[in-house]
Amino acid sequence: MKKSTFNSMIWVLVIAPILLSSTEPLREPLPSGNEDAGEYTLIVEGYDWGPAASRVVLSLKETLSSASSSEYEVSVRRSTEQGQIPEEMASGQRSVQYAYVSDKNGNRVSEGKFLTLLLAIGPDMVLASPMQYIPSARGNVWINYQLNITHTKTGQVWNKEANRILPLVNEFDLTGKYTHNGGINLTYASFTPKATNKKSPLIIWLHGGGEGGTDTTVPLMANRAANYASEEIQSLFGGAYVLVPQSPTFWMQSASGEYTRGKENDIYNEALMGLIKKYVADHPQIDTDRIYVGGCSNGGYMSLKLILLYPDYFAAGYISALAYHSQFITDEQLQKIKDVPIWFLHSKDDPVTLPDETVVPLYKRLMEANAQNVHFSYYDNVKDITGFFGGPNYRYHGHFSWIYSHANHADFDFQGNPVLWEGKPVTIMEWMAAQRN
Repeated sequence: MKKSTFNSMIWVLVIAPILLSSTEPLREPLPSGNEDAGEYTLIVEGYDWGPAASRVVLSLKETLSSASSSEYEVSVRRSTEQGQIPEEMASGQRSVQYAYVSDKNGNRVSEGKFLTLLLAIGPDMVLASPMQYIPSARGNVWINYQLNITHTKTGQVWNKEANRILPLVNEFDLTGKYTHNGGINLTYASFTPKATNKKSPLIIWLHGGGEGGTDTTVPLMANRAANYASEEIQSLFGGAYVLVPQSPTFWMQSASGEYTRGKENDIYNEALMGLIKKYVADHPQIDTDRIYVGGCSNGGYMSLKLILLYPDYFAAGYISALAYHSQFITDEQLQKIKDVPIWFLHSKDDPVTLPDETVVPLYKRLMEANAQNVHFSYYDNVKDITGFFGGPNYRYHGHFSWIYSHANHADFDFQGNPVLWEGKPVTIMEWMAAQRN
């Protein structure tokens, strides 16, 4: 892949679809120094395209039993000291879809002193996102995200964020740190399943190029990796540990500071494997025969790199938007991994990790080597799988094939046939849960 293509990789990893929308101008400046202004709790949820502020919980002075969404106006201002946000993305109005009386966490109740406003969200609604890709920071960062909510009948204003709730993310331990041989430092987030009598598998997710740094909420939210802790996916594994390591920069960094496509070694794989082995050793309830590794783009590269280096360690791999170039994988290496269960996902229109340079030739070589449990869901493009934002008529950026992984949506092989396991059609997570060393 050309250097210029890879240098643009981070830019399009997550926030690209958010950058497509137009917005209304801010109607009036946000109040400042208003001692009578109320407090609010912001609820930020992860979606296929990234994080969005979907609800805001208002603290009330009086007890209510009903509310009307038409009585509230919401405006937002987005800013950051880490870079410049384009003017059309910096401020505007948020649409209120619904209002209901709730508790302080946004759960509906019959009466109370909190009111939750359900805000419109969507892949093209830039003003809904409290995260922004900042080129100078080489990644996605949380920004200053200030709401101004007005009750039009009374003039009451709420403009002070008192709390922020990140569903699923708040169930992770976000404080993990690992230092490898006194050198490279890695941060990580981790999820512990409910205790059972049996040992539990471990799901490892490796982020894309725009989620490096030291804030572990970024890889959980930007690519929706927190969804591996959801009840739906957890139930398929009977409960699973989830480990989300974070690179200080990007997984594909070579010693020169540039991207490697596989020809040169990267600087992180040894430290990353050290982190994984220590985490497993520190959690004896992990089933070492059921350790799964996957990732997207940069993380797809690193997932394959670890499988190439440690083919007997992982029970399966799940890799989307692979950035590892097939030409740098030797036939000898191919023989070592052909018996490792792997499920690839990629979109034909991916302009960042070109499939004809990465996953397509690799998959064909694995098939020629008689790999028995390697699958490849090859999409024409990445569509809205929820049906709420256009369904098949809405297309995400072609690089976003990880959407089908996080949502457990992939279920077909390279020829378009259903993937079967023990004679039954399976989804990618159903298949993965059945793999063991």
